[in-house]
Amino acid sequence: MRRSSPAPALVSIALVICLAACSSTETVSLAATPNSTAPSITSGDADTIDWSGSGSVQQATFEVPVDYTKPDGAKFKLHLARRRATDRKRRIGTLLVNPGGPGFGGSVLAMNAPMIYGAELLKRFDILAWDPRGTGLSEPAIDCIENADYDKFYAEPDPTPADDAAKKSLQDLAKAYADDCASKNAEIIQFIGTNNTARDMDSIRKALGEDKISYFGFSYGSELGATWATLFPDTVRAAVLDGAADPTADLNEGSLQQMKGFEASLATFLKQCSSKKSCAFHNGGDAEGAFDQLMRDLDAKPIPTSSGRSPANQSVLIGAAVQAMYAEQYWPTLAMALADAQKGDGAGLLGLFDQYFQRQADGSYTNDLEAFQAITCMDTADRPTVAEDDADAAKVHKVAPRLAPGETGSYFCTYFPKSTDPRVAITGKGAGPILVIGTTGDPSTPLDSSRVMAATLEDGRLLEVTADQHTGYDVNACSRSTVDNYLLDPVKNAPKSGKKCP
Repeated sequence: MRRSSPAPALVSIALVICLAACSSTETVSLAATPNSTAPSITSGDADTIDWSGSGSVQQATFEVPVDYTKPDGAKFKLHLARRRATDRKRRIGTLLVNPGGPGFGGSVLAMNAPMIYGAELLKRFDILAWDPRGTGLSEPAIDCIENADYDKFYAEPDPTPADDAAKKSLQDLAKAYADDCASKNAEIIQFIGTNNTARDMDSIRKALGEDKISYFGFSYGSELGATWATLFPDTVRAAVLDGAADPTADLNEGSLQQMKGFEASLATFLKQCSSKKSCAFHNGGDAEGAFDQLMRDLDAKPIPTSSGRSPANQSVLIGAAVQAMYAEQYWPTLAMALADAQKGDGAGLLGLFDQYFQRQADGSYTNDLEAFQAITCMDTADRPTVAEDDADAAKVHKVAPRLAPGETGSYFCTYFPKSTDPRVAITGKGAGPILVIGTTGDPSTPLDSSRVMAATLEDGRLLEVTADQHTGYDVNACSRSTVDNYLLDPVKNAPKSGKKCP
């Protein structure tokens, strides 16, 4: 799923992912299990990857070139995990899977495959997930800042600086982050983009000995899958892009689309809270006004959170709200946190904020957000000026006044080195039918974005799912069976574009 960074100092909430679609404990079942006419891809005998483990899940380290123009040079050691198909005689092939980001290690999807994918998929496919270059357990991993600096960069900054000096401090902070990220990752930073991860996918396919391979990606995983299908169309057996971003949008337009989606979801949450006396943040039927007042109060005087941690200010509130918008299941938690904040206790807001930033029990953080920003910037060709950043921030403020209260730029990629390999233009030409999923109330990758993805692909088939959450595979039997049946036989079961799952 596409991550949005709620750190207004570095990024005025732009681009997020949460594993909403992968958190369900329900094992998916097919509404109908067709007799697939699609031939098996391979017996798996040509697999040259050195897998370890004798159980249902195997792991491996797989080396790929840092720079594909220098195949004998430095290597990335990718961490792979595979859950083997349980029906070996009827095995179709491998299903590559990615959870989004960019920046998330993906191997968790194989580890937890029974909680994510349909029963027939588990029987017929080896589910292969990996931590993309620079992320998770793959080495080297992107590392930009120390754990102790997270609050300084993400929680403490003021998204509505009062004067030029305060604004300059935000620019200095963004520059310090970018400089540290570039210097600490100097040998790999030009090679961590989506193009190279797509090349890694093809390297994995070759090592498995499969002429064609299948793919299922969530959120940013849609961009990765579409990039792979564009670069290697002849190797695509089937591809599902769930929660698809607009591949034609630049960084600023993508941020604008996403913030508009989050703002709409927040408006829905507040409206529901106003209409239900049981909502902890009901405020006599005016949750909207109470939220706006709380934003002003936290700007004037941040409130205490946990011992040794930053107080809850506007940045923390924005991050908490963004985290909660990924799925309605978070909404009661946000309502309680907002009510507590009105009473001067910011611990609940900080808890949601920490969930977004993947803070661990020991106070450490994963490198997900660092990898997210670095990969996103290296996928992007342009480097806006400070003035251009500020102008774009003003546009975002107009469509998302609650979640983007200021008109100061994010400076998200402004100070990063220019990319030598920005992401290719998406076409999917020659890849065959690709299933694209969009949900009606997706805050992170709005339905309109998924529509653009389907239209941009040569043969994109859009599936519209009614839901207030990010990604749609796990919403209902209709969405699950449509996806599963297509993956089992993409020739026979590719739906017509525009199918709806209400």
